[in-house]
Amino acid sequence: MNSTYFQRLNQTLRNHPMAIPFLILDLDRLDHNIEHLKSTMPAGMDLRIVVKSLPSPKLIRYVMEKAGTSKLMVFHQPFLSKLSESADGTVDMLLGKPMPVKTAAYYYEHLQAKKGFLPSRQLQWLIDTEMRLEQYLDLARNIKQAIRVNLEIDVGLHRGGFESRETLTRALEIIRSHPQQLTFSGLMGYDPHVVKLPRLIRSPERAFAMANDRYQLFDDLIRQQFPDLWHDQLTLNGAGSPTISLHARGGSPINEVAAGSALVKPTTFDIPTLAEYQPACFIATPVLKKLSGTTLPGIEKFKEAMGKLMPAYRQSYFIYGGYWKADYVYPEGAGENALFGPSTNQSMINTPPGAKLEVDDFVFLRPQQSEFVFL
Repeated sequence: MNSTYFQRLNQTLRNHPMAIPFLILDLDRLDHNIEHLKSTMPAGMDLRIVVKSLPSPKLIRYVMEKAGTSKLMVFHQPFLSKLSESADGTVDMLLGKPMPVKTAAYYYEHLQAKKGFLPSRQLQWLIDTEMRLEQYLDLARNIKQAIRVNLEIDVGLHRGGFESRETLTRALEIIRSHPQQLTFSGLMGYDPHVVKLPRLIRSPERAFAMANDRYQLFDDLIRQQFPDLWHDQLTLNGAGSPTISLHARGGSPINEVAAGSALVKPTTFDIPTLAEYQPACFIATPVLKKLSGTTLPGIEKFKEAMGKLMPAYRQSYFIYGGYWKADYVYPEGAGENALFGPSTNQSMINTPPGAKLEVDDFVFLRPQQSEFVFL
């Protein structure tokens, strides 16, 4: 990121009729990231958009159109209900985490599918245990319609899911025995640990191979022992933004990846596997006050000394809002004053000497997570 980019943004915002904190989405950068992702996807692998990372109906529609996909991964019942209301017959939704059966029951009871969305054909509920599968079986009986179930498998993250051939076999037997209530739709194995483990413990290459081997083990189990449940349209979901580039190299057992954060690239996704993606989201907030020096309550007499010892303390500013889950990026070297403490009302920040920042200018931050900050 260069200073010219933010200087132009600053001037644009200074000319805007409002001066409040803004969440900025750079569509040119977003488009670049979408095109890069599409260019790296191997033939036969689909993209599923992670809704929680792009939590805006308009943004989701934009990304779906640009990426050429009708598949969504949803993590929150209110989002699911809202999307179901406006989705047509082409959209396929997969839950990204198991939902309490009461939540699923509430969804069906209040479903308003205005454009033809059919859950029995277009919605996959994620199931992580035999007990939850039995609960959803009872729900299917109560609502008198089939429920599509996707089985979560543990490929090394150890965050739950079916972790052995035995437990997966029992679940598949239940599904096979109740074809009127349960429809097997596939597997989901999330693998972010592959790139997050310290190399001293396990290299990304080794962790990736182990995760794929484990996924393939479960895949083979279905093909060999449950051929009546197997078909080419099954959803074999895996990966996420951290590992999409690894799966794109080929030889992966999955047939679709899920991505969202990579497309806007918050700071926690500044990782080697996403080096070609550009930051596309920012927080911009105006400077309310510019003060000479840094005066802190209770230690006023040390103001001059602190300015000599810490050059950044020679100028202080108060901004509109603050305490976001985000990192300051412009002016370069700007940061929250740790001694004054965070504030959601007016945060104090300091900048290195020479920073050109005046009242009504904007300070820029990069969100650490899109799902946390976008809402």
